[in-house]
Amino acid sequence: MNFNKLGKSDLRVSSYCLGTMTFGEATSEIDSHLQIDQSISSGINFIDTAEMYPTCPLREETTGDTEVIIGNWIEKNKSKRADFILATKISGKGYKAVRNGKGIDEKSIKIAIEGSLKKLKTDYIDLYQLHWPNRGSYHFRQNWNYNPTNQDTNLTKDNINEVLNALSDLQKEGKIRHIGLSNETCWGTSQFLDQLKNFPNLTIASIQNEYSLLCRLYDLDMAEMSHHENISLLSYSPLAGGFLTGKYINDNVPNNSRLSRVPSLFGRINENSTSAVKEYVSLSNKFNLDPVHMSLAFCNQRPFMGSVIFGATDNKQLNNILKGLDIVLSDEVMLEINKLYKKFPITF
Repeated sequence: MNFNKLGKSDLRVSSYCLGTMTFGEATSEIDSHLQIDQSISSGINFIDTAEMYPTCPLREETTGDTEVIIGNWIEKNKSKRADFILATKISGKGYKAVRNGKGIDEKSIKIAIEGSLKKLKTDYIDLYQLHWPNRGSYHFRQNWNYNPTNQDTNLTKDNINEVLNALSDLQKEGKIRHIGLSNETCWGTSQFLDQLKNFPNLTIASIQNEYSLLCRLYDLDMAEMSHHENISLLSYSPLAGGFLTGKYINDNVPNNSRLSRVPSLFGRINENSTSAVKEYVSLSNKFNLDPVHMSLAFCNQRPFMGSVIFGATDNKQLNNILKGLDIVLSDEVMLEINKLYKKFPITF
């Protein structure tokens, strides 16, 4: 297992991260705890969650259960807390099941961090992330209709200052170590960086945005920003919600799969993306690679990558993922991937 330093922080994380958004919905607590044990035994030292999890589907009555499940594991394994990096997120504006959708401000941050610490049964969060910006985002497949002209520039900048002030206080109190953004844009990141000059105790360690063979928006201005500002990407959905495994080809919908719970995988499945998946699966077969391993290794080999966040509904899926964490794609495979990228530059 390789380990990467996240940006300018002192966090050294495994190149793969256990994502947990199925814990408490598609994945039982017993299986969730087994996944944590197996991942740590395989060398993974990084676990990512969020106050709004689980998802697939999102339900008000289960909101927060994922943190509770992880907290129950931590309570049983207190001696291991210092051995892994724990990341969680505060929800942005609009999700009614969390603080009635108010969004991120000084008051909500203080409420959210206390809630997460209590549920996670820990005294501190290693990486505290802003799940999505209050002003909105082109992520979650909203890029086709994204229109930022209704955003209030001064209001946004004032909110960033307020948020950083609250996070700075939490860092001084020892409740968080570093901060990260998520579902953020290049302009939004630049505003945080500009105002961070007033908060020398804070660094933006990472940005958690979607990235996969089917979603490479980060390759453009965000990649340039990552390089110059030394901020690492944490890629979520590297398997595009399981689509890149090939299991949904020919309209197949396996039992308890994400597609069985979420129609179209939140808009990922369409004629163009289906054609792309078929060709990526064919490419993996050509080189005797599991499409899961090829998809994850591709993300891991990108120059801006801090860690690749994977999720597994069950232990069979997890074991298959863990078997491929040391795979390195050849230059020939990477060249073939980029040929397909030119053919399918934006798939959903």
